[in-house]
Amino acid sequence: MKQIISNLIMGKDSKVSGAIAIGIISLIVLGCTCGKNLDLGNISSESNSSRTASNDSTTSDTKADGSLPSESVIQALVRETTTDFARAIDTGDFSSIYEKSSSDFQSTYTEDQMKDAFKTFTNQKSRVVPILERASGMTSEFSPAPYVRTEKGLSILVINGKYPTKPIPVRTEYEYVFRGGEWKMLKLIVKITN
Repeated sequence: MKQIISNLIMGKDSKVSGAIAIGIISLIVLGCTCGKNLDLGNISSESNSSRTASNDSTTSDTKADGSLPSESVIQALVRETTTDFARAIDTGDFSSIYEKSSSDFQSTYTEDQMKDAFKTFTNQKSRVVPILERASGMTSEFSPAPYVRTEKGLSILVINGKYPTKPIPVRTEYEYVFRGGEWKMLKLIVKITN
């Protein structure tokens, strides 16, 4: 028995050493949940990874109570919304940005109403899309600083920003409501003017 334990500890049994190595590598590759609930159906609010412009609406830095998120989360939200908006203007398909919006937004506006509201942009997409795409790659300048207000018991993140695109800056007024552990678009105003 003493010899078996010695072989395990000293690594003389290659099968056991291999199994231990695979276990350690698996923990590294799959990530440690470190006491978090592993709920794959709601992985967005429990994940350790930052959310990006692809399909995500929040990041791990978002606080669970709807308080003001970090600067990096705010920049990611604004970048994602601006990128989604540029894609909608370019393709004329607002379904993706609409699906990502809050239920409050969706109960107020239909996808067609959203499309009609931005008809001026889609009619001038050859000029608008390049400006929005440049803006999406920049850091937004906020004025005033982002803040959270409460309305009907809900946390609403207010972000007014400007992208210093040349020759015309892009100004944004975005609001996000905190629902289900993530920030969802509530208000979308984009102005491309001096």
